[in-house]
Amino acid sequence: MKILVAAKRVVDYNVKIRVKSDNSGVDLANVKMSMNPFDEIAVEEAVRLKEAGVATEVIVVSVGPTQCQETLRTALAIGADRAILVETEQDVQPLGVAKLLKALSDKEQAQIIILGKQAIDDDSNQTGQMLASLLDIPQATFASKVVVADGKASVTREVDGGLETIAITLPAVITTDLRLNEPRYVTLPNIMKAKKKPLEVIKPEELGVDIAPRLKTLKVEEPPKRSAGVMVPDVAALVEKLKNEAKVI
Repeated sequence: MKILVAAKRVVDYNVKIRVKSDNSGVDLANVKMSMNPFDEIAVEEAVRLKEAGVATEVIVVSVGPTQCQETLRTALAIGADRAILVETEQDVQPLGVAKLLKALSDKEQAQIIILGKQAIDDDSNQTGQMLASLLDIPQATFASKVVVADGKASVTREVDGGLETIAITLPAVITTDLRLNEPRYVTLPNIMKAKKKPLEVIKPEELGVDIAPRLKTLKVEEPPKRSAGVMVPDVAALVEKLKNEAKVI
């Protein structure tokens, strides 16, 4: 059984985001980049399934510029067997990524495709659902526990009301939530081993996929600064301010 995992290169979660002066986007100059935290959880889960004997191979995929090879090497150091970079300088939107992953899934005949539930840069939470629709296979989103056996997966999902456990047949798409696992610390020996693992670089055209954007970003702005809070003497004053100033009741 093969497991296909997606790993996106994003601005590190510790970095304070800066908006460009012309409001055309986020300033990425001299900014630390790393693997999307949800995707790191996806890679860890795939490696654990392989270590448990469920899978025979873990293939990690990234879409983006040449620098994404660093992200893929990190995934290889975690324990993935080989990597594929779909190299493009173009900003690829969720639908384009889903189409690329579908083409690779068809090519590799993966039984399980694991993605982070969302990327921390665009917060779209769309790629996994779109991929499942394009492949016409079951999906389990927001997974906090995954058990695979006998051609099926039992997935515990985090929903608004608590937890929900569903059973899906393979092949299937699974998107990971934060509580699924804690990614392992990448050791220096594994980083050195990762350098020798295969990393294939291909172009979107080789997969026959059109990644032209369907959406256009008009303007990017920082959120407005929050005003300071005020102390009120009693409940009546609080209600009055909520009603007449905040206008929320």
